[in-house]
Amino acid sequence: MALTGNTTEAKIWNHLKGWILNDYGAAALMGHLYAESGLNPRNLQNSYEKSLGYTDDAYTAAVDSGSYAGFVRDSAGYGLAQWTYWSRKEALLAYAKAAGASVGDLEAQLGFLRKELTESYPSVLAALKSAKNVREASDVVLTKYERPADQSENVKIKRAGYGQTYLSKYAGGSSAGKEGKTMSNSSLVNCTVYSPNHSGKRTHSIDTLTPHCVVGQLTAEAIGGCFPKGREASCNYGIGKDGRVCLIVDECNRSWCSSSNSNDQRAITIECASDTSSPYAMNSAVYEKLIQLCADICKRNGKTKVLWLGSKEKTLAYTPKSDEMVLTAHRWFANKSCPGDWLYSRYGELANRINALLGSGASTGSSGSGSSGSGSTSPSGSVLYCVQTGAYSKKANADAQAAKMKAKGFEVLVKNVGGMYKVQTGAYSKKANAEAQLAKVKAAGFDAFITTNGGSSAGSSEIAVGDAVQFAGGPHYKSADATSSSGSPKAGPAKVTAIKKGAKHPYHVVHTNRQSSVYGWVDADRVTK
Repeated sequence: MALTGNTTEAKIWNHLKGWILNDYGAAALMGHLYAESGLNPRNLQNSYEKSLGYTDDAYTAAVDSGSYAGFVRDSAGYGLAQWTYWSRKEALLAYAKAAGASVGDLEAQLGFLRKELTESYPSVLAALKSAKNVREASDVVLTKYERPADQSENVKIKRAGYGQTYLSKYAGGSSAGKEGKTMSNSSLVNCTVYSPNHSGKRTHSIDTLTPHCVVGQLTAEAIGGCFPKGREASCNYGIGKDGRVCLIVDECNRSWCSSSNSNDQRAITIECASDTSSPYAMNSAVYEKLIQLCADICKRNGKTKVLWLGSKEKTLAYTPKSDEMVLTAHRWFANKSCPGDWLYSRYGELANRINALLGSGASTGSSGSGSSGSGSTSPSGSVLYCVQTGAYSKKANADAQAAKMKAKGFEVLVKNVGGMYKVQTGAYSKKANAEAQLAKVKAAGFDAFITTNGGSSAGSSEIAVGDAVQFAGGPHYKSADATSSSGSPKAGPAKVTAIKKGAKHPYHVVHTNRQSSVYGWVDADRVTK
């Protein structure tokens, strides 16, 4: 057999599809090969590299030359499928030698894979050939062919997600779960974990973007795994903590995400990895990918501008033009804080950043929270550019962030803008100067962006030793600069017994009743007066 394709990945797909003759089966098996070896036929199980003293290539060369005779019995996983048991490794080695090939040769291993499935695992092969979806085939490969120690539901979801990604890439996604798909999905997708929780084809054209906070620093695959059958929830996309994107419900279908049928019928919903407590902050990898994903969604749906209108009332009363997209928030339709104050306060900035990628300039009609709107102006009326490091619904949280900034040597002002307390440093008439300050702030370890949103000074309410505070729950530490926590007590009233300004965990607090067991150093945003 001659392998066809320009890459190892393409060669594997073409080969598997050629004899399995089923897109779902080929994709599922390929997903498992990726999980086992990263599609590297010379891969030596990582945990054995140190004990055996070999790299992938050195091990392969030693087996081929005969200088290493322990290949069959060393119990080390090897190759595309990480063959481990002695009789299977013995058969692989014999097959490669008979073919006059290296034991790490891609074509030889694919040939052995087919032989092994045909002769030793016929029921698995039959399942691959008759599969109606990737998950069905993937579960069979996991439990009857690969048989790893961990066969949990999470592993099943993750491996099926790998297979679904290959299905989307090489078979156009086929038709699994799509119910009459007519729209495209984003090319930014890194993995696919389809949820069965959706209403089928939309009843309204797409003209809305609704980002959410998933309340957890999860991977893309883990976000996809949050919506199994029976959960009664889903979303179109998930953005993991490293910026990878998971497709969960096709764009053509209405997800169950925002507690509003009318919103979800017209919205692309996006769950984003975030902190588990208010303001549910997102890291820069997530935020930047959200901007890119939204721009891609707009382009493919013929939209040239995103609008942030500043309030539920204005937005829901507005009818977007055919080339417009509006931003909405889950908190408008349910008693929730989603998408969290961190992202909600950036809606104006988010719209502007998306529009910059679309080439349409700033959003219009925005006011209130966010970075667009009336702006911050100098006495002469020109726009001033400020560097913002946070926005909070509770002033105490803003004060705590300001204290961290001051401890790093920055001059900071807390401003009240549309009911949100925004922590800002610097005010510049030239954007280049603001960008220089932004670089310094980020270098100091703070997540920040440039805004033109003004507001009045909000005053000060610093926490002092002896103050009675409310502990929000979360980790506490044995020292102010500890890297690992000593537990994660529940929320409750506490007393500040010591303060170490500039430390990672600047407040030492002790619980004052049995509601919480906190006793140690905590982060500034964990305590409020």
